[in-house]
Amino acid sequence: MATILIPARWGSTRFPGKPLALIAGKPLIQRVWERCQKSRLATQVIVATDDMRIAEAAFGFGAEVALTKPNHPSGTDRVAEVSAHLRGERVIVNVQGDEPFVDPKLIDRLILLFQKYPRLQMATAASPILNAEEFADPNIVKVVLSPEGQALYFSRSPIPKDRDAGSFQAALRHQGIYAYSKKFLLEFVKWKPTPLERLEKLEQLRALEHHAVIQVIKTRHSAQGVDTPEQAEFAAKSALRPTRLAVSKKLKRVG
Repeated sequence: MATILIPARWGSTRFPGKPLALIAGKPLIQRVWERCQKSRLATQVIVATDDMRIAEAAFGFGAEVALTKPNHPSGTDRVAEVSAHLRGERVIVNVQGDEPFVDPKLIDRLILLFQKYPRLQMATAASPILNAEEFADPNIVKVVLSPEGQALYFSRSPIPKDRDAGSFQAALRHQGIYAYSKKFLLEFVKWKPTPLERLEKLEQLRALEHHAVIQVIKTRHSAQGVDTPEQAEFAAKSALRPTRLAVSKKLKRVG
């Protein structure tokens, strides 16, 4: 049993109110939710937010909503709060609320990993880096893998450094989607931020510093997230086709 949780908050420093920014006539959060609804393996999709403006908008397009505490330091903590109240779910998929082009097939591939490997703790995805500019961009998180496809390190810096040729082919571009066993997620959020996490501002390094295994799926689909109003305008030009899905309207309050 797998649940997709979409954490959404109002107070983005670079883009306040981002979840309700219109992408070709629909709120960004709705675009994300519609993509997640196309997953064949997830049993439910829940928007997790502490803001009633976001909750009411999600209500309006038929989403299930969980109201959370307002003081979470990250979307992962928000997802964990909701997960703690779910019954019967073993796998939690965290799809960030600013990913309107998330690939539903990728979500299902992550869920299948946990079906194949029941003891798996955490999984994510990565795609090829296309050019040297992406490799050097600190806004693009790089990941390097072991031969078994497990994450060795994540960084905003260009890693690994090819001393001789300067090639970027050994690195992959990390995608902002995670899947966890529910048990591991609830344990993870109890750990304090670790030294490497604080340096890189990447919370997945907390898992690695605690010797957790992060399995990484390779995909050629590189989803463009929305971090700024300019990126919202770009997303609107490539807006997804509307989906017609009938879902029940439910509101949960947790915490």
